[in-house]
Amino acid sequence: MSESFEMIAKTFQGLEEVLAEELTALGANDVAIGRRMVSFSGNKEMLYKANFCLRTAIRILKPIKSFTAKNADEVYEQVKGFPWKDILDENKTFAVDAVVFSDEFRHSKFVSYKVKDAIVDYFRDLNGKRPSVRINKPDVLINIHIAQSHCTLSLDSSGESLHRRGYRQEAVEAPLNEVLAAGMVLMSGWKGECDLIDPMCGSGTIPIEAALIARNIAPGVFRKEFAFEKWVDFDQDLFDSIYNDDSQEREFNHKIYGYDNNPNAHDIAIHNVKAAGVSKDVVLKLQPFQQFEQPKEKSMIIMNPPYGERISTKDLLGLYQMIGERLKHAFCDNDAWILSYREECFDQIGLKPSRKVPLFNGALECEFRKYQIFGGKYKEFKKESNEKQGSHTFRRNKER
Repeated sequence: MSESFEMIAKTFQGLEEVLAEELTALGANDVAIGRRMVSFSGNKEMLYKANFCLRTAIRILKPIKSFTAKNADEVYEQVKGFPWKDILDENKTFAVDAVVFSDEFRHSKFVSYKVKDAIVDYFRDLNGKRPSVRINKPDVLINIHIAQSHCTLSLDSSGESLHRRGYRQEAVEAPLNEVLAAGMVLMSGWKGECDLIDPMCGSGTIPIEAALIARNIAPGVFRKEFAFEKWVDFDQDLFDSIYNDDSQEREFNHKIYGYDNNPNAHDIAIHNVKAAGVSKDVVLKLQPFQQFEQPKEKSMIIMNPPYGERISTKDLLGLYQMIGERLKHAFCDNDAWILSYREECFDQIGLKPSRKVPLFNGALECEFRKYQIFGGKYKEFKKESNEKQGSHTFRRNKER
């Protein structure tokens, strides 16, 4: 078996624990949670699996050198001192992506220029030739992360962000990111044990990600390529065995329902569901949430209503009031999870959440809240138990 090495899986803030659970289930070692990332270790097979199977990772980095640098010249010298011939040659293209949190290094573009110059000069000194820089789809994508003076050079094994699954044919305005949608489903604990409903499904991202989770279909199956396929040590047979292994896929005996009141969104969702190959699991319907009725089967709602930020709506608070009213009257004895941004929107729902999880949707600091909707039976049960408690208290006081 090939040697083990450290890797870093990047994600959105709020999804780190879900990603760590995914990595542990995948068989990764030394799983440790950081901010917007989870570090882990494994071999080449784990690197391929992480890219292919993880639902809540944005990209997988393989660190190749760590060092401290107080200025740009020191970064240049450290980068130039790395044996780049093991990774690149003059016939390959490369690009540099810089992420900088530092008082000394203010501009990430300047850092990436310095790294690029160091690599080019390394090859010029070596044989008088140089590899070309290519921004779009380079053969090798290099990442440099600087936190104050601590620098980490990594190879980006993913290339295009892993949220770009490949099934999305079209999108509505401000579509939900696929990684965030999958994270919401996993965070809810739903794995296909009952029906799932998204009453405002837009282009169908939550229903599609839920269907892939229910059947345990790897999200990487739709991707045309990963960056590691261009690496000098790429093992085609190993990757083919991972790609063609469907032994972990499972049956799903329930349904996923996606509703929306926008005909354009409905059409787009149909195309996307078809492209993802989950048409038999996902039922789409053009229907406003005002017409939502109590489902016959045990169900869970996961939804991402408009916040009035990227998508405007005429009566935002009225919309959330209606959501609360429908949940109370037409979703008894089930759980609903809602992602939103404004406290005043949540207030209009008029229900007490049993969980609140901070989650970022793009730059917006949102909350993902769980509501347990109890029907009349529960209210009667509470009333009865309170009355019993009251009569016991009265008797005890008399006895004294």
